[in-house]
Amino acid sequence: MFGPLEFILAGVLVGFCVGITGVGGGSLMTPILISLFRIEPHIAIGTDLLYAAISKFCGSFVHAKKLNIVWPIVLWLAIGSIPASFATHWVLDNYLSQSTHYKAVLTMVLGFMLTITGLSIVFRNQIEKFFNKLRKDELPDMTEDLEKVQLQTSNKRKYIVMMGVVLGVFVTLSSVGAGAFGIMALVIMFPNLPMIRIIGSDVVHAVLLTFVAGMGHMTSGNVDFHLLMWLLVGSIPAIIIGTLISSRLPEKIIRKVLGITLFALGVNFMLNPIKAKPVKPAETVQVIQISTVKNASV
Repeated sequence: MFGPLEFILAGVLVGFCVGITGVGGGSLMTPILISLFRIEPHIAIGTDLLYAAISKFCGSFVHAKKLNIVWPIVLWLAIGSIPASFATHWVLDNYLSQSTHYKAVLTMVLGFMLTITGLSIVFRNQIEKFFNKLRKDELPDMTEDLEKVQLQTSNKRKYIVMMGVVLGVFVTLSSVGAGAFGIMALVIMFPNLPMIRIIGSDVVHAVLLTFVAGMGHMTSGNVDFHLLMWLLVGSIPAIIIGTLISSRLPEKIIRKVLGITLFALGVNFMLNPIKAKPVKPAETVQVIQISTVKNASV
């Protein structure tokens, strides 16, 4: 059995990696909970969603203070993602939660998202170079730049809402993707927007989405609050320390190791999904045993 010390150390590991590399905690925490601690997939995902919401909440304050958030983008993303999260949770509760394929579906979706995230981390430099070709010279006047972004947002809001729907579904199913998918989509749609404002807007939207998705899982009993508390105890100080010393460590090497690890875990989850034990055969065995005992007594 694992205790508070092991959970705190897991929080320290994830928080330290997040502080150094900026990789989303969900990409690391969920596979650790499932693979290392043998936590059930639905419990790991539900707990990790609230963990991500709380840990990202602190970062959102920093971005808000530095005016790095484009609120219209956050709004239209949330208009798509929040209802999609509710709908996905409703389908899980009413159609999949009692199915023997429930855990397999969750782990396969998780594996797919981890694979994509791992590839995006390993090839981040190539991806950034490709997108930088689309970028124009950024305007020095942030007020004028913001006005142009707001105009572009109103013209592209249907695409932003559609992206929000995709994020709402996948994040609710896997707790992974709010960062990797969100940032890539915003870079494509707003090539002239400074990267720091894309990250700030994505972080705030991720807080909203993971909180709503986590609360949905909580209503289904998929959140372990004891586990959540110890993970936060370890991760919050580690995030601060990792951020402070990130400039002194080989961030590129750490990123590649993390990316390859997540890719390997993702492929493993897709090829070997966690399956629930069938319920009906067990019930049949019990019925046979009961009938045998009755016959013997007669």
